[in-house]
Amino acid sequence: MKCVAITGSASGIGAATCRRLEKAGTRIVGVDLGNADIIADLADPEEREGAISAIIDKSRGELDGVVLCAGLGPVSAPPKVIVGVNYFGAIELLDGLKDELSKKENTAAVCICSNSATTVPGIPDDVVAAMLEGKHDEALSLATDMDGSYAYAASKLALSRALRRRAPAWAEAGVRLNGIAPGAVQTPLLQAGLDDSMIGPAIREFPIPMGGFGEPEQIAASIAFLLGPDSSFCCGSILFADGGTDALVRPDSF
Repeated sequence: MKCVAITGSASGIGAATCRRLEKAGTRIVGVDLGNADIIADLADPEEREGAISAIIDKSRGELDGVVLCAGLGPVSAPPKVIVGVNYFGAIELLDGLKDELSKKENTAAVCICSNSATTVPGIPDDVVAAMLEGKHDEALSLATDMDGSYAYAASKLALSRALRRRAPAWAEAGVRLNGIAPGAVQTPLLQAGLDDSMIGPAIREFPIPMGGFGEPEQIAASIAFLLGPDSSFCCGSILFADGGTDALVRPDSF
């Protein structure tokens, strides 16, 4: 039986991914603030370290995959906490589990990025650079006075770049590393944004060529693909699952 660790497993995309993989016979090690195998606040560096150790312990040397779903939206928390969870909470667990993944053959990791990394204009370069350079305290300090939407987009841009930079070395270690860039998906995170008087209207007006918000199960299907054998030649890919928004905004990006 395969074993996959999933952060943000209690709701939204993470929960949908758990359901899909469990139905296929995969054993899940879930990480979340509650209702999970491992209870951890990924905004806290010590709890991130604890989560890594607990995943290694609970997977019993049989870790086949990791999915980093845990994340905070633009109105979910203060900007510096958004950066702490979305970037450092993902990348530190990713790096901390690389050696465990490399013990087995045909392993894979998937990060939940976002099309906000490419569709939000004017993302501050300094906070992105601080994240990529591993300057934890500086990145959080720079994010403190940022708008939540920019903190969110910056964290996802940094995560996407960090994933791409790591992918070749990870492949040499026998682990495929890829990402998903969802657009607006009907999750509690999105609903919090829709309920906000400031950014709710902007979310509703953002163009989605396919005509509406996505469902968590649609993103879970993409994650399952990137974890599985049918994507065995995918390495460092960012799969946009956003109803066509990125293609509409950036038609000539390739």
